[in-house]
Amino acid sequence: MHIGLIGGIGPAATDLYYCGLVGAMKALNAELDMTIVHADAHTLVKNFEAKQPDAQATIYLRLTERLAAAGAEAVAITSIGGHFCVEEFRPMSPLPIIDFVVEMDRFLDRQAFRKVGLLGTDTVMETRFYGGIKSTEVLVPPPDVIGKVHRAYVGMALDAKVTDEQRAVVFEAGRALSEQGAETVLLGGTDLFLAFDGYDPGFATLDCATVHIDAIARMASGQT
Repeated sequence: MHIGLIGGIGPAATDLYYCGLVGAMKALNAELDMTIVHADAHTLVKNFEAKQPDAQATIYLRLTERLAAAGAEAVAITSIGGHFCVEEFRPMSPLPIIDFVVEMDRFLDRQAFRKVGLLGTDTVMETRFYGGIKSTEVLVPPPDVIGKVHRAYVGMALDAKVTDEQRAVVFEAGRALSEQGAETVLLGGTDLFLAFDGYDPGFATLDCATVHIDAIARMASGQT
């Protein structure tokens, strides 16, 4: 299957998906057929913070029409935060959506976690993945810490790099969730891998983007 990716939100996340899909398809002994289009990260953040999902969904529509014209048979958004408008986008999309939230709930159900922690954007944390996780209890930081994690995350997503200060913010929040009983802490922001790559935070983590990547690969290879 020809897969279309909406990328650019942010650049590091797009690279993560691209490299991850290449590796996943190789492991499945399948050939990757993929087209990537670029969505502007600053525009997405503006629409996200202004709570304008319709505006972002319209951007996705235009990009997905381009993917469909290139031959794509399904579309995936390479940003967990970028799924904030997926319900607005779904009825207008000319292609079926490989929905991160749906795939994440299925994965957590298979793993039989009783309690997990969650880090990501403020909306992702406050809504527990847009209200789409039904299979386990999701712990999030208190409101003041949610704001700190959100600002740290958005900064690293836009810059495609992480500072020591940003890393310290997310590590401290993750440790607190672990101490509250989270069996693992979900990295619910696609670019959060930047903070954790090569570092041991002292608690168990699960990079949610890899779950989405694996689901895309299974669909692309016809093994789903």
